[in-house]
Amino acid sequence: MSGSVLITGGAGFIGSHLADELLRHGYRVRVLDSLVPQVHGPDAGRPAYLDPEVELIKGDVRDQAAVQKALAGTEAVFHLAAMVGVGQSMYEIERYTSVNNCGTAVLLEAMAQTRGERKLIVASSMSIYGEGRYRDQSGAYYDNVTREIGQLQRGDWEPLLEEREPLIPVPTPEEKAPSLASVYALSKYDQERMALIVGGCYRIPVIALRFFNVYGTRQALSNPYTGVLAIFASRLMNGNPPRIFEDGRQQRDFVSVHDVVTACRLALEVDQQKQQLFNIGSGANISVLQVLERFCQVLNVDSIEPEITGSYRAGDIRHCFADITSAREVLGYAPRVKFEEGLRELAGWLEGEVAIDRVAQAHAELAQRGLTL
Repeated sequence: MSGSVLITGGAGFIGSHLADELLRHGYRVRVLDSLVPQVHGPDAGRPAYLDPEVELIKGDVRDQAAVQKALAGTEAVFHLAAMVGVGQSMYEIERYTSVNNCGTAVLLEAMAQTRGERKLIVASSMSIYGEGRYRDQSGAYYDNVTREIGQLQRGDWEPLLEEREPLIPVPTPEEKAPSLASVYALSKYDQERMALIVGGCYRIPVIALRFFNVYGTRQALSNPYTGVLAIFASRLMNGNPPRIFEDGRQQRDFVSVHDVVTACRLALEVDQQKQQLFNIGSGANISVLQVLERFCQVLNVDSIEPEITGSYRAGDIRHCFADITSAREVLGYAPRVKFEEGLRELAGWLEGEVAIDRVAQAHAELAQRGLTL
């Protein structure tokens, strides 16, 4: 496949890397992006990192006229436009719902009206799983694990069976039922389900990609609700100790943005037989504390000790990392960027960047609303 592709939210972190990937493979790329100040700064214009070959339309995904203009003449759409942040979504409820849910509805309505063979790839999130999959000592799987408030207040972080038997986290596959622990997670689930439902009715080929913890260059360092590595970078660049909720031993799947955009392109080019969804991660698990330790080594800032808060943030989960078997088998996806290699690239990029550390302010916002324990 070749032709013109629209990326909503394409001037941001993942979207701009996706534009680069598509241009390298011969596609024409158009971007619709509102250039929100939280990500791009108060007087944002076209980002310097956005390739000059990319056509940029500044507009809101909730604006029907802007969406219709952006869609004209395109053969495929990547829908990345969204407010991102578990914590912030718990108090900016209307804003997250409006941008993520209603924005998706506007896009889908416009695509339904045109009735073309335009393919849609939707950026979903691992957050929809809530807790990942676990097993007990006998090998039985558990997909409906939760942690009670009383347990969290005691600082008893690990999920347990009623008999107090510890559960063991294992890779989470796509068939694991959603458990929506935040407004952000709810909105991402709404995005993917709405797309799959409308796509099925109007014969729009749809693939939803559930991204795990994406990291890399071009993340908004001054946005305290962005990815954890960018937040760590903002603190370290300003000589401040990174803050870690709970005890730092919660496990995640960190995947390079380069692998993520490769997966996006593969989803566009795959011979699609049905509406599908895939986990996109590295297939490896690592604790948040280990991530910080390795990042500090790369940055040579081992003298800054982290602040382990011992507190819980509403909407957070303990462990979740990806089973990427389906993406390997159907898309031909194979993550290639080793974590240390990705950290070195990120560290090199940081040397020319400036970060305003707003993490303390963001934590105060959560605390004032009773969203931390």
